[in-house]
Amino acid sequence: MQRSGEASGRLLGRRRECAVVDDLLQAARDGQGASMVLRGEPGIGKSALIEFARASAQGFRVISVAGVEAETELAFGGLHQLCAPLLDRFAQLPAPQRAALEIAFGMSAGSPPDRFLVGLAVLSLLGDAAQDEPVICLVDDAQWLDEISAQTLAFVARRLVAERAVLLFAERVPAPRAYFERLPALQIVGLADHDARALLQTVAPGQLDIRVREQILAEARGNPLAILELPRDRTPLSAADPVGTGGQPLASRIETGFLHRIGNLAPATRQLLLVAAAEPVGDAALLQRAGERMGIDVDEAAREAENAGLVTRRGMVRFRHPLVRSAAYRGATPQERRRAHQALADAIDPAQDPDRRLWHLASAAPEPAESVATQMEQAASRSMERGGVAAAAAFLDRASRLTPDPAQRGKRALAAAQAKSQAGAYDEALELLDIASLSPLSAYDEARTDLVRGRLQFFSRSAAKGLPLLLSAAGRLERFDPKLAKETYRDAMYAALTAGKLAGGSIEQVASAVLNTTISSEPTRADLLLVGLSRVIADGYAAGLPQIQRALTSYRTAALPPDEALGWLPLVCRVAHNAWDFDTWSSLSGSLVELARGTGALSVLPSALLLRLSNRVFAGELAVADALVSEAANVGDVTGSNVLAHYAALVVDPWKGRESQALRTIQTVTDDFLLRGEGKVSTATGWAAAVLYNGLGRYDEAFDAARRGASYPTEMGLSSSAMVELVWAAAHLGRPGDVIAEARRVVEMAAASGTDWALGTAALVTAMVGNERDTDGRYREAIERLERGGTRMFVARAHLSYGEWLRRSGRRSEARRNLDLAHRMLSTFGAAAFAERARQELAAVGVQMPKPSQDASAGVVDLTQQEARIAQLAADGLTNPEIGAQLFLSAHTVEWHLRKVFSKLGISSRKDIGARFADLQA
Repeated sequence: MQRSGEASGRLLGRRRECAVVDDLLQAARDGQGASMVLRGEPGIGKSALIEFARASAQGFRVISVAGVEAETELAFGGLHQLCAPLLDRFAQLPAPQRAALEIAFGMSAGSPPDRFLVGLAVLSLLGDAAQDEPVICLVDDAQWLDEISAQTLAFVARRLVAERAVLLFAERVPAPRAYFERLPALQIVGLADHDARALLQTVAPGQLDIRVREQILAEARGNPLAILELPRDRTPLSAADPVGTGGQPLASRIETGFLHRIGNLAPATRQLLLVAAAEPVGDAALLQRAGERMGIDVDEAAREAENAGLVTRRGMVRFRHPLVRSAAYRGATPQERRRAHQALADAIDPAQDPDRRLWHLASAAPEPAESVATQMEQAASRSMERGGVAAAAAFLDRASRLTPDPAQRGKRALAAAQAKSQAGAYDEALELLDIASLSPLSAYDEARTDLVRGRLQFFSRSAAKGLPLLLSAAGRLERFDPKLAKETYRDAMYAALTAGKLAGGSIEQVASAVLNTTISSEPTRADLLLVGLSRVIADGYAAGLPQIQRALTSYRTAALPPDEALGWLPLVCRVAHNAWDFDTWSSLSGSLVELARGTGALSVLPSALLLRLSNRVFAGELAVADALVSEAANVGDVTGSNVLAHYAALVVDPWKGRESQALRTIQTVTDDFLLRGEGKVSTATGWAAAVLYNGLGRYDEAFDAARRGASYPTEMGLSSSAMVELVWAAAHLGRPGDVIAEARRVVEMAAASGTDWALGTAALVTAMVGNERDTDGRYREAIERLERGGTRMFVARAHLSYGEWLRRSGRRSEARRNLDLAHRMLSTFGAAAFAERARQELAAVGVQMPKPSQDASAGVVDLTQQEARIAQLAADGLTNPEIGAQLFLSAHTVEWHLRKVFSKLGISSRKDIGARFADLQA
């Protein structure tokens, strides 16, 4: 792209785009971080805008990163480029972040770091550097960044809030990277006609026949690189020399032009360009060594390439445009490419960069080679140790293709498929599984193939699709790997409970298979859990509950290793809910959240948060649950999947009584494409709507919703809770006879469970629809037991129901006491609609309570959800770095939010936050 010649130095025809870049830079100078993706076709001017930003960033520290097609499967390549200039700041990072980054970069050994802990470390590095001077990171060809670098940089970009930093990406279309889709974007389009003509005039002033000029402009469609390149091979003033399109896309035609120019160079220069195209780093010293190994006079060849306008040498070798690189590489023969890769492999120090050397060796191999495949397999292990799952998958994929022995090829393809699955590359994983299936596999590997395929179907399609494969794999793995078989049965059971009624009879098949496995005379807690849950499914609730309760006791009292806890506690917490064991559910859900946060286990944390916030809702702690919903949404933003965040909101929103908000949440979950294969969606949305409408006093709608939520009792959990909502609605409609079966089931489950939560719920259900002579005693029992059980939300509702019955029975004084208590509890909890029911009942017995203008959080209503969460964590005693680690923010951003909190609350210290909250909510 040419400069306009204006004093401002703006790019020709890019006044608007340059102004956007200027605004980003000024915002960073003013202390407001920002990010932007420049998106457009090849040659449209993205790189020119990157260079404009570089030139305009006066007073900034400039860090450059470039994605290269050959590097897309080598982990951390982009992050290496970004962090290398900041190595001197590593020591200032919090210890967990520093350790994660050092392991990721191979600077130290340790357990694989969580990718988001790596992201937080990069964010902290930039924030720290920006304290000294503003920072701008220029990321060109972002579409070719390796997977983990792309994900990490997108994570950082979304969190540049109060840092004096800018992240500017240039990305090709079509098919933008999913990680960048949620970042602010500027679409770069072709130049306007008058600007295109002005640019063409700079490269061919008066030399082109008017027809040729018009054809060039028409074909270029305002693409600056096309305007600059298409005239180069045209004969001056030749009307008979049209621009031949041959039906090629514009980018291909430009590349073809570069290919012709390369073809006119000396053979040694072409060879050097090929070596440079095969080596993405642009390391001049490395290219010198590789060129010498090929017998090239590097200086002379480089001068010719520079004079041809194809590369520049200023410390690093850079191609004028990525299309030059691709032309240099694609225009070579396979034999020439292999020779270039071999020269690069020979020139790279194996101790300094073993993975890149090995990648070149693999590209140099003319045929399958076991020695190279073995090294690729070892490189995959190194990548996995650094947390580079995508890179490990790429190495294993390449290893399988280089393996001459069919049986060994199948094993490596299976390992590659498993790694691709972990990396989220589901289509590639399925392709590798097909390759593995065509190889002679052992029975053990065939079972593992089913396991990987089943998990893929579960993750990428639905629980119902993955369940049969998981069940098959579990059975076949029993004689080879009992531990893996047990974990596979666990996954199958979880899938069956998730698929619910959409699983057909599969949940019974899982239960039958578990019960037919061999259990030792001293069963483990995992054995007890699986067998007990299977007996509940196969033989009825009471049959399996004793083993479940023994398992829950063991899990609650044992010091679990992190791997076991992360693997098993999600199912354990769900089963504790099913068993009406509120204490175990409370204890273990809290432990699971803390463990997932502490270890950075982002694959587990969303489920852990959902289990925990559901528990806190039942405890009457809606404010805590709200904070956890916010955290779940934050994690969803990090991971790119908000499925569980939507579920989290579904559990909390109905209790607040805001119909429009709750219905939006219900519709979001109902419409979520990724949830359409899960039967629990019907259960959860039915339960949520029933809670909403029972609170609003619209009992016909509550009855219909609860009936839907309770229609598949084998799911237990929310299905059982939906039965309670069904009884509540029926009692208020005067239709107790319609819910006899559901009430009886609740009572039977409670008798088997024996917990205060279960027995208190049974007493409440019986009081609402049972024999009138027992009503008073049943209500009293319900309140007493539910209070002991810790489920204070239902204590408050029991007081409300009891007060309603007392009023109808003419016992107004006792009714006032219970209704007043219900009103105060429900108002404090934030259950606004149920509190309003209590207020209206109080009015009916002569007690006038003011109608609230806002909910229990009115005192802090001016705080955003993020500010409220940070304020609460600060009040709990967490430091800014600790808050940042939990919320995936930099410590500097936390400090920025706290300053706003202090201003809104009228305080000057974090020590005053707790007292101020108490005053506002009193």
